[in-house]
Amino acid sequence: MDNPIIKNLLIPLDGSTLAESVLPYAIQIARKLKISVTLLHLIETGAPEKIHGQMHLTKPAQAEKYLRSISSSEIFKNIDVEIHVHETSVEDVAKSISEHSKELKQDLVIMCTHGSGGIHHILFGTIAQQVISLGITPVMLINPLRDFKSQNCRLENFLIPLDGNPEHEHVLDYALWFAKICGAKIHLFSAIPRFGTMSGEFTQSNRLLPGTTSRMMDMLVTDAEEYLTKLKDKLEQSGLKVTSGYSRGDPAEEITEAAKKKKADLIILATHGKKGAEAFWEGSITPKISKSSSIPLLLVPIRQ
Repeated sequence: MDNPIIKNLLIPLDGSTLAESVLPYAIQIARKLKISVTLLHLIETGAPEKIHGQMHLTKPAQAEKYLRSISSSEIFKNIDVEIHVHETSVEDVAKSISEHSKELKQDLVIMCTHGSGGIHHILFGTIAQQVISLGITPVMLINPLRDFKSQNCRLENFLIPLDGNPEHEHVLDYALWFAKICGAKIHLFSAIPRFGTMSGEFTQSNRLLPGTTSRMMDMLVTDAEEYLTKLKDKLEQSGLKVTSGYSRGDPAEEITEAAKKKKADLIILATHGKKGAEAFWEGSITPKISKSSSIPLLLVPIRQ
């Protein structure tokens, strides 16, 4: 099958073994999709001498030597690999990654969910979130706490959370193609909040009109069943194996639990690419999922 969506994969590396933990998964994707890989290193302005307990690469020649050693290793055998060192120091790493993804015509960025402020710092307001908010390139987040090896980086089961918003259904085109390439199954999932996990508007309605709110919540369940069944039938026409389901409770918790039950290898989420409190779809859902689950996340920006 032709690859109409992803042809080039960008992997930012800072010289640490923690950042390198994404490589087995990235290589698996590169082989599955038969695409090229670009290894990127940015010289950061005022960078610390050490990062994650290791020497930080602050010289262009040093960084180029490092990337060449990675690209020439056996793990990249039969994969087209390019290296790129941005020699001029930058203050805004996220902005530079986003710009390089456009300049180098990259279709997917794979990053490790770590940062200088702790294992999830990168997700909560620094590099990964900003890369997504600044560009239109999908970003895959890999949790370094999961022991990925080339032989166990499976891509067989995809979980796609949906909330009924037609804008978020854009992710289905992406997931459909990806699943066909990988021969993966798809599980469509909706999380319907309970009273204790509802938004402020619903909470206020529940206080004033508890009976009405209860009926509204029952309608949400009915709507979710019909909505998921319709999408499931549509995707099955493409020859994919598709299941669907829903549960009630905190969306992030329910998505995480559903991913475990379905033994998902990848969670694919639509994102508006906004900054601040609205940085990810449904506000804090994505950071919560990343913190509670070691399953890779693929964030697909919604096309405006």
